[in-house]
Amino acid sequence: MLKEFIISIQSYFKAHELIKTHKLWKWIIIPGIIYAILFGTSMYFFSKSANEVIQWLNVETGLQKWLTTLEDSWIGFLFTIGGVIIWIILMLLYFSLFKYIWLILGAPVFSYLTQRTISILDNTPMVSEPKLYINLVVDGIKMAARNTLWQTVYVFSIIFISLLPLIGWATPLLAGLVECYFYGFSMLNYSYEKFNRSTVNSSTFMNQHRGLAIGNGMVFYIMHCVVLVGWIFAPAYAVIAATITMHEVKKVRQ
Repeated sequence: MLKEFIISIQSYFKAHELIKTHKLWKWIIIPGIIYAILFGTSMYFFSKSANEVIQWLNVETGLQKWLTTLEDSWIGFLFTIGGVIIWIILMLLYFSLFKYIWLILGAPVFSYLTQRTISILDNTPMVSEPKLYINLVVDGIKMAARNTLWQTVYVFSIIFISLLPLIGWATPLLAGLVECYFYGFSMLNYSYEKFNRSTVNSSTFMNQHRGLAIGNGMVFYIMHCVVLVGWIFAPAYAVIAATITMHEVKKVRQ
């Protein structure tokens, strides 16, 4: 798994070289700017709503009033940490929902970048069959919708675990790994479907090679730490890096 994780990270550097060499910037920057605007706007409102949810829980459950009557500062500290953890998980949930909306809306661009990258790596003409391209877009949308459902189930389960004292402190890390896995899964699936395999086989492959998916998704999230610039480049770099990763895996398996 560690080796696969490293392969996915290295693929981002190879993606950068491929983009520079073949001048794919317009397919990176224009969709990336749209993504950055939508991401920044949505996360601002998501953050406000997360604060309101936590405040509502404190008031409705009587927790806030109860904490003010306690003299033990450690209990108050523990609940404060718990509130922060719940806020982080809610933000991850919001980010997850936004991310999959973007995966669905951006499916045509991601499909094109996948096809273009494969043609460059194989040194073959890019396939121009509309039916094949449409099928790739539809497969991408279906996989994004499927992963949205499963990841939402997992994240809500993690939210319940986060309510447990001390044990719940580890849930942000768990939620982050789940996020990375499912996003990387969606990116890798674009090039995996090149083999015309079923969704079941695709899922089985990803479960057997979690390092590839987690590595791809983790770099995607790390890029978001670079405000605006990282937001612009993260989506397209992720799909190109995923295609390079799968291309290398395919060569090994042949």
